[in-house]
Amino acid sequence: MIHWFLSKTVRHATAMRKHVQKLLDHQRDILSPQAVENIRAAMSALQQAVADNPDKPELEKLMQKLEAAANKWLKPYPHPGFRENVEVLLVALTVAMGIRTFFLQPFKIPTGSMQPTLFGVTSLPDFTRTREQSTFEIPTAWTRVREWFQGVSYLHLVAQNDGTLDEIDPPVRFLIFNLWQKLVAGGKTYILWLPPDYGQPLLQQRAGIHEGQFFHKGEDILKMRVTAGDHLFVDRLSYNFRAPQRGEIIVFETKGIQSLPPDQFYIKRLAGLGGETLCLQQDYVVAEVPGMGSVPVGHLVVNGRPIAASTPHFENVYSFYGVANRPKGQAGKEALAYQEGHYYGHAMKEKLAPGYQFTVEPGHFFVMGDNTMNSLDSRYWGDFPAAQAIGKSFFVYWPITERFGWGYH
Repeated sequence: MIHWFLSKTVRHATAMRKHVQKLLDHQRDILSPQAVENIRAAMSALQQAVADNPDKPELEKLMQKLEAAANKWLKPYPHPGFRENVEVLLVALTVAMGIRTFFLQPFKIPTGSMQPTLFGVTSLPDFTRTREQSTFEIPTAWTRVREWFQGVSYLHLVAQNDGTLDEIDPPVRFLIFNLWQKLVAGGKTYILWLPPDYGQPLLQQRAGIHEGQFFHKGEDILKMRVTAGDHLFVDRLSYNFRAPQRGEIIVFETKGIQSLPPDQFYIKRLAGLGGETLCLQQDYVVAEVPGMGSVPVGHLVVNGRPIAASTPHFENVYSFYGVANRPKGQAGKEALAYQEGHYYGHAMKEKLAPGYQFTVEPGHFFVMGDNTMNSLDSRYWGDFPAAQAIGKSFFVYWPITERFGWGYH
């Protein structure tokens, strides 16, 4: 071993022998016994010489003999350089798929159901929330570079002809990435490169555009400021050695869950374990929620034990941006005005509506999103088999914001 570190010739000879051995293994079934024996003899002589630590001229002589034997008896490959590059690529892909399957899987948050802990895609304008136009300037130079690291990008298409918006194609995807999206307006094709993944709603719903809409030349077809959703790694290893714990943010398959698409992954906070009974204890009412009217809000209670803001992993659900909890009967009996970005507990809806409780089936999980007013979760479709949990959120790697790394709950 020490000779390998000290001598460049020894390293070269060892690498050469291994390469010829690989080629011999690939072609053994199509070579004659004589060819196999001659190549093996040349390799054995070189291997023995390396072990005996001969001088450099002797090693070079044996390397030349091995090269001559390989050239004489091995079948030549067409385009060997291309072939070797393909082999390297396949090995790299195999390693990457192994890591993704058993250790870390990339995942991105398209929606806002886990705010304020994890953020989905946000945009200006967002016509799914308001019909008001947003005014902003698209920055240039270093400001735009700095914002890019924060996940901010800009989409801007200006009509080059008078005409209607005739076509809005879905994005062309590769794995978890959108590559491009095509729009046709006034007879001209426009390409959006690397458009954001909006999840639901889609681009046209956020931008307030639709097919058949008329644009004059020079008018903005769309002008948007988009902040990317959080991209994170899912830890797929830990749950092979221990069970998920309440409060952890888990990723699970939607297969078999009624009313959900069967081939997707969702991310929510684990609230209830198998055999537990959950309810929401009403504390106060959040009034004037846009599109919802008056919505009762309460703290989670599991088997009679309250889960409050002091419970690890539930802090953001009950208090955010300095908004303190107001227990029913204390100062502030009046209804609180709902504000975007303020989280007072869980909205009491569907299976956890006022007066309702839900018992989780053994071997199942009950999950809820932190964005209590806007999360399609177990309150709507119930529990699901624990075996469908594939892992827990691990590390936010993009964008580089205050949530980057491990520092979120």
